[in-house]
Amino acid sequence: MTTTTLNQTRTLAVEIWSDIACPWCYIGKKRFETALADFPFRDQVEVTWRSFELSPETPAGPGRPEIDALAEMKGIPLPQVQRMFAQVTEVAAGEGLAYDFARTLAVNTFDGHRLVHLAARHGLADRVLEALYSAHFEHGADLGDDETLVRIVAEVGVGADEARAVLASTDHADDVRRDEAEARAIGVTGVPFFVVDRRIGVSGAQPAGVFTQLLEEGWKTANPLATLATADPSAEACVDDSCAI
Repeated sequence: MTTTTLNQTRTLAVEIWSDIACPWCYIGKKRFETALADFPFRDQVEVTWRSFELSPETPAGPGRPEIDALAEMKGIPLPQVQRMFAQVTEVAAGEGLAYDFARTLAVNTFDGHRLVHLAARHGLADRVLEALYSAHFEHGADLGDDETLVRIVAEVGVGADEARAVLASTDHADDVRRDEAEARAIGVTGVPFFVVDRRIGVSGAQPAGVFTQLLEEGWKTANPLATLATADPSAEACVDDSCAI
Protein backbone atom coordinates (compact mmCIF):
# COMPACT_ATOMS: atom_id res chain seq x y z
CA MET A 1 0.00 0.00 0.00
CA THR A 2 1.32 3.43 -0.89
CA THR A 3 0.90 6.32 1.49
CA THR A 4 1.07 10.10 1.35
CA THR A 5 3.67 11.68 3.61
CA LEU A 6 2.42 14.48 5.85
CA ASN A 7 4.17 17.80 5.40
CA GLN A 8 6.23 19.11 8.30
CA THR A 9 4.13 21.56 10.30
CA ARG A 10 4.70 25.23 9.63
CA THR A 11 4.94 28.01 12.18
CA LEU A 12 1.86 30.20 12.16
CA ALA A 13 2.79 33.88 11.74
CA VAL A 14 0.42 36.28 13.52
CA GLU A 15 0.92 40.01 13.05
CA ILE A 16 -0.98 42.46 15.24
CA TRP A 17 -1.21 46.13 14.39
CA SER A 18 -1.97 48.23 17.44
CA ASP A 19 -1.40 51.59 19.10
CA ILE A 20 -0.20 52.07 22.65
CA ALA A 21 -2.87 54.72 23.20
CA CYS A 22 -5.74 52.52 21.93
CA PRO A 23 -7.92 51.19 24.78
CA TRP A 24 -9.46 48.51 22.56
CA CYS A 25 -6.00 47.31 21.55
CA TYR A 26 -5.16 46.40 25.15
CA ILE A 27 -8.51 44.64 25.53
CA GLY A 28 -7.94 42.84 22.23
CA LYS A 29 -4.47 41.79 23.36
CA LYS A 30 -5.92 40.14 26.46
CA ARG A 31 -8.64 38.36 24.50
CA PHE A 32 -6.17 37.10 21.92
CA GLU A 33 -3.91 35.82 24.70
CA THR A 34 -6.87 33.91 26.17
CA ALA A 35 -7.45 32.21 22.82
CA LEU A 36 -3.76 31.53 22.28
CA ALA A 37 -3.34 29.97 25.74
CA ASP A 38 -5.93 27.29 24.84
CA PHE A 39 -4.69 26.74 21.28
CA PRO A 40 -3.09 23.27 21.05
CA PHE A 41 -0.37 24.47 18.67
CA ARG A 42 0.43 27.68 20.57
CA ASP A 43 4.14 26.84 20.72
CA GLN A 44 4.21 27.04 16.93
CA VAL A 45 2.57 30.46 16.75
CA GLU A 46 4.91 33.41 16.22
CA VAL A 47 3.39 36.78 17.18
CA THR A 48 4.81 40.01 15.79
CA TRP A 49 3.60 43.37 17.04
CA ARG A 50 3.24 46.05 14.37
CA SER A 51 3.09 49.81 14.94
CA PHE A 52 0.08 51.98 14.18
CA GLU A 53 -0.52 55.59 15.27
CA LEU A 54 -4.14 56.58 15.72
CA SER A 55 -3.24 60.22 16.35
CA PRO A 56 0.16 61.00 14.82
CA GLU A 57 -0.68 64.70 14.89
CA THR A 58 -0.62 64.72 18.71
CA PRO A 59 2.34 66.91 19.73
CA ALA A 60 5.41 65.15 21.09
CA GLY A 61 6.35 65.89 24.67
CA PRO A 62 4.40 65.83 27.95
CA GLY A 63 0.85 64.52 27.78
CA ARG A 64 -2.40 66.24 28.61
CA PRO A 65 -5.61 64.77 30.11
CA GLU A 66 -7.11 62.32 27.63
CA ILE A 67 -10.65 63.40 28.45
CA ASP A 68 -9.92 67.02 27.54
CA ALA A 69 -7.93 66.09 24.44
CA LEU A 70 -10.65 63.82 23.03
CA ALA A 71 -13.42 66.29 23.76
CA GLU A 72 -11.50 69.02 21.97
CA MET A 73 -10.38 66.89 19.03
CA LYS A 74 -13.80 65.33 18.35
CA GLY A 75 -15.92 68.26 19.49
CA ILE A 76 -17.74 66.03 21.98
CA PRO A 77 -19.16 67.40 25.28
CA LEU A 78 -17.19 66.28 28.32
CA PRO A 79 -20.10 64.35 29.91
CA GLN A 80 -20.45 62.30 26.73
CA VAL A 81 -16.72 61.55 26.69
CA GLN A 82 -16.91 60.48 30.32
CA ARG A 83 -19.80 58.11 29.54
CA MET A 84 -17.83 56.63 26.64
CA PHE A 85 -14.83 56.05 28.88
CA ALA A 86 -17.01 54.51 31.58
CA GLN A 87 -18.33 51.97 29.06
CA VAL A 88 -14.82 51.05 27.89
CA THR A 89 -13.66 50.81 31.51
CA GLU A 90 -16.44 48.32 32.24
CA VAL A 91 -15.48 46.16 29.26
CA ALA A 92 -11.81 46.31 30.25
CA ALA A 93 -12.66 45.19 33.77
CA GLY A 94 -14.14 42.04 32.27
CA GLU A 95 -10.65 41.22 30.99
CA GLY A 96 -9.01 41.92 34.35
CA LEU A 97 -7.85 45.44 33.43
CA ALA A 98 -8.29 48.45 35.72
CA TYR A 99 -8.56 51.42 33.36
CA ASP A 100 -8.36 54.85 34.99
CA PHE A 101 -9.27 57.44 32.37
CA ALA A 102 -9.30 60.19 34.99
CA ARG A 103 -5.49 59.88 34.99
CA THR A 104 -4.84 58.78 31.39
CA LEU A 105 -2.83 61.27 29.34
CA ALA A 106 -3.02 61.88 25.59
CA VAL A 107 0.47 61.52 24.13
CA ASN A 108 2.25 61.04 20.84
CA THR A 109 3.08 57.32 20.71
CA PHE A 110 5.81 57.32 18.03
CA ASP A 111 8.70 57.02 20.51
CA GLY A 112 6.88 54.31 22.44
CA HIS A 113 6.55 52.32 19.23
CA ARG A 114 10.26 52.80 18.55
CA LEU A 115 11.03 51.26 21.93
CA VAL A 116 8.77 48.28 21.18
CA HIS A 117 10.90 47.67 18.09
CA LEU A 118 14.01 47.94 20.23
CA ALA A 119 12.51 45.42 22.65
CA ALA A 120 11.76 43.04 19.77
CA ARG A 121 15.50 42.75 19.14
CA HIS A 122 15.76 41.24 22.64
CA GLY A 123 12.62 39.11 22.41
CA LEU A 124 10.81 41.45 24.79
CA ALA A 125 8.29 43.20 22.52
CA ASP A 126 5.24 41.61 24.14
CA ARG A 127 6.41 42.37 27.67
CA VAL A 128 7.30 45.97 26.83
CA LEU A 129 3.99 46.57 25.07
CA GLU A 130 2.12 45.08 28.01
CA ALA A 131 4.03 47.37 30.40
CA LEU A 132 3.34 50.44 28.27
CA TYR A 133 -0.37 49.63 28.01
CA SER A 134 -0.68 49.15 31.76
CA ALA A 135 1.30 52.29 32.55
CA HIS A 136 -0.82 54.34 30.17
CA PHE A 137 -4.33 53.09 30.94
CA GLU A 138 -4.07 51.85 34.51
CA HIS A 139 -1.47 54.09 36.15
CA GLY A 140 -1.62 57.45 34.36
CA ALA A 141 2.04 57.39 33.37
CA ASP A 142 3.16 60.15 31.01
CA LEU A 143 4.43 58.23 27.98
CA GLY A 144 5.40 61.53 26.40
CA ASP A 145 8.25 61.83 28.89
CA ASP A 146 11.50 60.13 27.87
CA GLU A 147 12.60 59.13 31.35
CA THR A 148 9.19 57.63 32.07
CA LEU A 149 9.51 55.52 28.93
CA VAL A 150 13.04 54.48 29.89
CA ARG A 151 11.94 53.46 33.37
CA ILE A 152 9.04 51.36 32.07
CA VAL A 153 11.04 49.43 29.49
CA ALA A 154 13.98 48.98 31.86
CA GLU A 155 11.68 47.32 34.39
CA VAL A 156 11.00 44.52 31.93
CA GLY A 157 14.58 43.97 30.83
CA VAL A 158 15.52 46.51 28.17
CA GLY A 159 18.74 48.34 29.09
CA ALA A 160 18.05 51.88 30.26
CA ASP A 161 21.10 53.30 28.47
CA GLU A 162 20.12 51.52 25.26
CA ALA A 163 16.60 52.92 25.49
CA ARG A 164 17.92 56.45 26.10
CA ALA A 165 20.21 56.12 23.09
CA VAL A 166 17.27 55.16 20.88
CA LEU A 167 15.16 58.06 22.12
CA ALA A 168 18.03 60.47 21.50
CA SER A 169 18.36 59.27 17.90
CA THR A 170 16.15 58.26 14.99
CA ASP A 171 16.73 54.54 15.55
CA HIS A 172 13.73 52.37 14.66
CA ALA A 173 11.84 55.31 13.16
CA ASP A 174 11.95 53.55 9.80
CA ASP A 175 10.60 50.38 11.43
CA VAL A 176 7.55 52.24 12.71
CA ARG A 177 6.93 53.90 9.36
CA ARG A 178 7.38 50.59 7.56
CA ASP A 179 4.73 48.96 9.76
CA GLU A 180 2.35 51.81 9.05
CA ALA A 181 3.03 51.63 5.31
CA GLU A 182 2.32 47.90 5.35
CA ALA A 183 -0.91 48.56 7.22
CA ARG A 184 -2.05 50.94 4.50
CA ALA A 185 -1.00 48.48 1.80
CA ILE A 186 -3.19 45.68 3.17
CA GLY A 187 -6.11 47.96 3.99
CA VAL A 188 -5.80 48.39 7.75
CA THR A 189 -7.69 51.53 8.76
CA GLY A 190 -8.23 50.85 12.46
CA VAL A 191 -6.73 48.86 15.28
CA PRO A 192 -6.35 46.35 16.72
CA PHE A 193 -5.99 44.37 13.51
CA PHE A 194 -4.90 40.73 13.50
CA VAL A 195 -3.43 39.01 10.44
CA VAL A 196 -2.49 35.33 10.11
CA ASP A 197 0.11 34.44 7.47
CA ARG A 198 -0.89 37.54 5.49
CA ARG A 199 -3.95 35.56 4.36
CA ILE A 200 -6.62 35.87 7.03
CA GLY A 201 -7.40 39.02 8.97
CA VAL A 202 -9.84 40.24 11.59
CA SER A 203 -10.38 43.73 12.96
CA GLY A 204 -11.25 44.83 16.46
CA ALA A 205 -11.15 43.53 20.02
CA GLN A 206 -13.08 40.40 19.10
CA PRO A 207 -14.28 37.87 21.69
CA ALA A 208 -11.71 35.19 22.49
CA GLY A 209 -13.82 32.66 20.59
CA VAL A 210 -13.34 34.58 17.35
CA PHE A 211 -9.57 34.59 17.86
CA THR A 212 -9.75 30.83 18.45
CA GLN A 213 -11.47 30.46 15.07
CA LEU A 214 -8.84 32.71 13.48
CA LEU A 215 -6.02 30.54 14.82
CA GLU A 216 -7.75 27.29 13.87
CA GLU A 217 -8.51 28.45 10.34
CA GLY A 218 -4.99 29.76 9.92
CA TRP A 219 -3.53 26.49 11.14
CA LYS A 220 -5.66 24.39 8.79
CA THR A 221 -4.70 26.57 5.86
CA ALA A 222 -1.00 26.46 6.71
CA ASN A 223 -0.94 22.77 7.61
CA PRO A 224 -3.49 20.90 5.49
CA LEU A 225 -4.01 17.27 6.42
CA ALA A 226 -2.75 14.77 3.85
CA THR A 227 -4.66 11.49 3.44
CA LEU A 228 -3.82 8.08 2.01
CA ALA A 229 -3.90 8.22 -1.77
CA THR A 230 -5.00 4.58 -2.06
CA ALA A 231 -7.65 4.53 0.68
CA ASP A 232 -11.00 2.90 -0.14
CA PRO A 233 -13.60 5.72 -0.18
CA SER A 234 -16.39 3.22 0.49
CA ALA A 235 -14.96 2.00 3.81
CA GLU A 236 -17.45 2.23 6.68
CA ALA A 237 -17.27 5.17 9.06
CA CYS A 238 -19.51 6.84 11.62
CA VAL A 239 -20.38 10.45 10.99
CA ASP A 240 -22.72 11.01 13.95
CA ASP A 241 -24.25 9.25 16.95
CA SER A 242 -26.86 7.53 14.80
CA CYS A 243 -24.45 5.49 12.67
CA ALA A 244 -25.58 1.94 11.95
CA ILE A 245 -23.77 -1.11 13.32
